[in-house]
Order: sequence, then C-alpha cells, then structure tokens
Amino acid sequence: MFGHNFNERGDRMARDPLTREWAEKMDQTDELSSFRQEFYIQEGTIYLNGNSLGLLSKRAEASLHAQLESWQRYGIGGWTQGKRPWFFLAESLRGGLAPLVGAKEHEVIVTGSTTVNIHQLLATFYRPQGKRTKIVADVLTFPSDIYALQSQLRLFGLDPETHLIQVQSRDGRLLDEEEIVRQLTDEVALVLLPTVLYGSGQRLDIERVTKAAHERGIMIGWDACHSIGAMPHEFHRWGVDFAVWCSYKYLNSGPGSVGGLFVHEKHLPALPGLAGWFGSDKERQFDMEHTFIPAGDAGAFQIGTPHILSMAPIAGSLELFAEAGIDRIRAKSLRLTGYLMALVDGWLAGMGFEIANPREDERRGGHVALVHPDAVRICKALKEEEVIPDFRAPDMIRLAPTALYTSFVEVWEAVNRLKRIMTDKTYEQFLNERGVVA
Repeated sequence: MFGHNFNERGDRMARDPLTREWAEKMDQTDELSSFRQEFYIQEGTIYLNGNSLGLLSKRAEASLHAQLESWQRYGIGGWTQGKRPWFFLAESLRGGLAPLVGAKEHEVIVTGSTTVNIHQLLATFYRPQGKRTKIVADVLTFPSDIYALQSQLRLFGLDPETHLIQVQSRDGRLLDEEEIVRQLTDEVALVLLPTVLYGSGQRLDIERVTKAAHERGIMIGWDACHSIGAMPHEFHRWGVDFAVWCSYKYLNSGPGSVGGLFVHEKHLPALPGLAGWFGSDKERQFDMEHTFIPAGDAGAFQIGTPHILSMAPIAGSLELFAEAGIDRIRAKSLRLTGYLMALVDGWLAGMGFEIANPREDERRGGHVALVHPDAVRICKALKEEEVIPDFRAPDMIRLAPTALYTSFVEVWEAVNRLKRIMTDKTYEQFLNERGVVA
C-alpha cells in the first residue's frame, strides 16, 4: 500500500495504515527522512502549506548570508567577486535548475516573477496573424495568468471577451484534456496552461496536449508553479515551447524569491519581446551601446538588474534537490498524499468531506484538495490545532505534505486532529469568513 510493503513478521498494528505505528514504520524506512533536519520546523506545528510557501532550509539561509557577506566585504565588487558573483548568478544556477524541468542548461534562466515572465514570453511568442488570433487558457487557472493574457490581447487591440478562450470544467475542479484539444482550432495562435491546477491539484498530460497543439501549428507554454520541485518534467523532450515557474513553493526559496523560465532551444537565439540590459550578451553588456545584442540562450529573456538577495536562497535550495533527486521526491510525495487520502477515507467518512483531486498517481500533483461547506471555519480550527493548511475559495482545503520535510507521522497526526475538530465540532466557534489573505 502507498508504494511500500512491510516485513510480514511485523505486528498487526504496524501493518494497519490507520495506526500511528504504521506511519512510524514508514518514517523509519523513508530514504529521504534525513532531509527533514535541513529545515527550520517549528516544534509542535504540522506545516502542510508548502504548495504556497515552502519552509526555510539551512542551505537557503546559508546561501543568502553568503551574498550578504559579499555585499559587506566587496561592496560593488560583489558583481564580479566572491563565491557566486552577482553578474553571473542567474546563469550559475542553471546546472541545478535544468534537471528539475527536463531542460538543457542553455534553455533555462532564473529571472523575474511568474507574471512578469508570462508577459515576457507572450510578448515574444504571441504573434496574431490572419485568423490565428486567439489564445487558449482554462477557467481554473491562477487569476494572474488570466490577467496577463487579457492585457496582452488588449495591447494588440483585441477584445479578451472574444479572443481569450477559457476551457471549461464540468465540475469546477478538473479539466478534461479531450476538451482542451477540441479548443485547439485554426483560430488559435497560442496556448497557456498550468502543469498542475492550483486548486484541485490535477496534473495535466503535458506531453499529450503539447503534441496536439504542435500538430495544429499552435505555440504552447506551461505554468509550472505548482509542479516544479514536486515532480519531474521533460520540457525539452516533450517539445514544450516555453514555460514559467516560481521558486517559493516546493523549491523552498523564500517569499517573493525570483522565478524562472524555459525556452526550447528551437526558438533560440530569439529577440525577446521585452528587451532589457540584463538580457544582453554578457561580453557586450557593458559596451553601453544603444543597440541591443541579446544573449544567445534563455538568458536573453532577463530584463532588468536581478534581485540578488531574493535570488540567493535558490542556490542553497537547489543543492538539496540535487542530493535528494527529483524522482525520489516524486515517489515520496505520492506516498504522502496517498496516505493522507487513505486516512481521510478511513476516518472522515460521513463528515461532509470530498476529495477533489484525482486519485490516480499520474494525474495528481503534490497536494490533496478537500472540499467541505465549512472549509473556512475548518481551516481556522486546524490552525488553532497547529496544523497549517491552505484555504481556497469557496470551499477548498489544500493540504500539501512536502517530501523533503513532512513525515508520515505528521500526516497521521494532522488528520487525527482534523477528525477531532469535526467530532467535537470545535470549528463551529469560528466565523465562516476568510481573511484578507487566504
């Protein structure tokens, strides 16, 4: 069960997944358990919100302090001196980043934020011509992606109401890849979809949809914010045209940390739609000419001077991923979320919960999505019990056990506390109103 079998000589309790003993056994045999000590974890708190903001690791802290020390020691000389000179910092991170998205190093760069990078890549690759003027997205994607698409359409004088096609959902939680493909008509110029839906945690079939888009002559990009660091990708092999992501969720690189992007080598070198001096060829950047000479790789898509202190933690975080291996991380993530669902099925039946995410491993991202009419109040009660969940309107509780620092015992205890909240009805003391920040 959950990808693990125990020695039959173990006692019956240790073989029952609904017992704490079973969870303890899983932790004892977990080959990634040592990485937990790399993170700052508050005693008594069960943190299940890594799909919004990952915890601080000691490596990320050290790499941030190293850049502060470079600033302290070298001043402006930090641009070219120190262990990781700032001028080349984004490029120096490629080696650790490329394996996480299945890319060649020259196809990726650490830069910007998710939304800024979407604007950059749309400005580069969205080229409406003739009747090919429409963009396909989906009705369940993160709002910022839609805002960016709408604004890019307006820049071309096109009405988002008629030129932005949002693939609908039958149940308000999941997307049907068949319906996505049906929307890929000869009027579509570009597609932007999430690799994993931020709400339900559904993993889309990236390879299949990318192939379908290309068969119809359509450019396609992916938002990997909710998958990078939680599962492997093969963006180069799948022929993905471009992709974007953040680094503060499963990559654990800190609030507002710098994002990243991928551009397939078939599009390189390319003149970026939004040019800025940090996208210059490094050998020519300080010539100070008014003719832009772009870098010959994904570095061309950088715009302004990078946020060094917000980029610094990524270096330490990527060290952990290199040591753990993304395949092992994915395997444990699936076991953790599978275990969480089994506990919900076993303990919370009849309490009004519904599992909204796909149950199949190949269709599930890194979190479990529970739907309940009192989701807001339940989330507040969980926080009182020192379990940190994530609420998404109108009725979704997202629980993200993270492979590098969440234990099986923590998953067991979190659902145990949730069961107590529901049995004792302690959630009823809270207002059914979300906070300004959910």
